[in-house]
Amino acid sequence: MPQKIKIHAVTNAPKSACAGMFGDAFKIKIGAQAIDGKANAELVKFLAKKFGVSKNGVRICAGETSRDKLVEIDSDADAGKILLGGE
Repeated sequence: MPQKIKIHAVTNAPKSACAGMFGDAFKIKIGAQAIDGKANAELVKFLAKKFGVSKNGVRICAGETSRDKLVEIDSDADAGKILLGGE
């Protein structure tokens, strides 16, 4: 069953990684620039790998041009455990 999670993206990081929480959103550092959709593509790739789903299993529902995004992932795994270091 798909789940939606809030993401606060920080682009231009040395590598993609979860950096804790930012309010009620997961703060994700993205190892790409926010130019021509590169950061969104890297975010999708990063989340797909973390959740063990294909890139088609990750969709940006809202916030394509914003730091604050709503992302749908085709996984029912606990996002907190996966992104904050539990798995």
